[in-house]
Amino acid sequence: MAFLTNIAAPSSAFQSGLNSVVSALKEKLARRRVYRATFIELAGLSDRDLADLGMHRSMIKRLAWQAAHDS
Repeated sequence: MAFLTNIAAPSSAFQSGLNSVVSALKEKLARRRVYRATFIELAGLSDRDLADLGMHRSMIKRLAWQAAHDS
């Protein structure tokens, strides 16, 4: 009895699709880190400090989102 083992490299279409998914995931994680860092920093400020910057506490989520997505 003979056994044949065929080991082939993944197709280039599969590899490029995998690379695309990995890049998208890395980008999403980087944006998430920027969002969290910005949110935490702004949320830690007092209302007075935010007012000095021309911001209101209700703007923090939007500003953090903009920092992560408009960069």
